[in-house]
Amino acid sequence: MKELLIISIGAAFVNNVVLSQFLGLCPFLGVSKKIKTAGGMGAAVIFVITVASLLSSLIYKFILVPTDMDYLSTIVFILVIAALVQFVEMVLKKISPALYEALGVYLPLITTNCAVLGVALINVQNSYGILESVINGLATAVGFTIAIVIMAGIREKIEYNDYPEPLKGMPIVLITAGLMSIAFFGFSGLL
Repeated sequence: MKELLIISIGAAFVNNVVLSQFLGLCPFLGVSKKIKTAGGMGAAVIFVITVASLLSSLIYKFILVPTDMDYLSTIVFILVIAALVQFVEMVLKKISPALYEALGVYLPLITTNCAVLGVALINVQNSYGILESVINGLATAVGFTIAIVIMAGIREKIEYNDYPEPLKGMPIVLITAGLMSIAFFGFSGLL
């Protein structure tokens, strides 16, 4: 139990996928304009990363390793992730068309979000079992959601601030992301 707690805290805060490992920056920067869309993206990423961690761990342990085809893990993980994202896209389109439209092109980008594939590969690299893989995936996705929602809140506030013209748009967003990364570095003493 202690090991699962360490994995959770490490994945969500200490080794935050966006602010420490710099994976998944495309949706982080693209969807973090409004808290509502950032929360929707975070929920979709939580679902995809958690289920992808489970499925990729099962496939790796029970199919790829026993058949000595573990060299195909990256390709298989990409296929699993693509299928999950298609499923999420269909469900969101049916259940919440407004959120589906708000996420726009960034929803299919979860397929190519390197954070999702990165978690599956980290699970294999660290020799995590099925439970540890799912916990790591869930905690990583929660960390992604925390980062994107905080960024969206900051972006909503700084939109009305007065700052120099050359910093308007993406420059101030990148500076903010850098400062958030430095702030999350403070969590490194937790473990």
